[in-house]
Amino acid sequence: MPDEIQLSDIQQAAERIRSIAHRTPVFTSQSFDAIAGARVFFKCENFQRSGAFKIRGAANFVYSIPRDRLGCGVVSYSSGNHAQAVAIASASVGTTATIVMPADSPKSKVAATRGYGARVVTYDRMTEN
Repeated sequence: MPDEIQLSDIQQAAERIRSIAHRTPVFTSQSFDAIAGARVFFKCENFQRSGAFKIRGAANFVYSIPRDRLGCGVVSYSSGNHAQAVAIASASVGTTATIVMPADSPKSKVAATRGYGARVVTYDRMTEN
């Protein structure tokens, strides 16, 4: 199957994003384990830039764009952490990012996305398609 993900795909992606994705800790909690009745592991992706694991996917995609196409920029839709991740990844390779965000997105998310260098285009999700 052409769409089947191979271990080598994962390894290549890990190598591609190594320079931007932080290695984040894994924590456990005895009290949470007792409540859950199982051993639970927390992968602390909140320590990533943009505050979420989404930098991994965004960077993998942006870093996969052929160099000769980076001048076209990147366009994405998000109301939050993915928007910031695309902005960070795009800036790191020297391309522009335009992010379409609902007008009612949290102001902090819009400000952070702009702060990472993206152009933000808003729309009213109640009246616009």
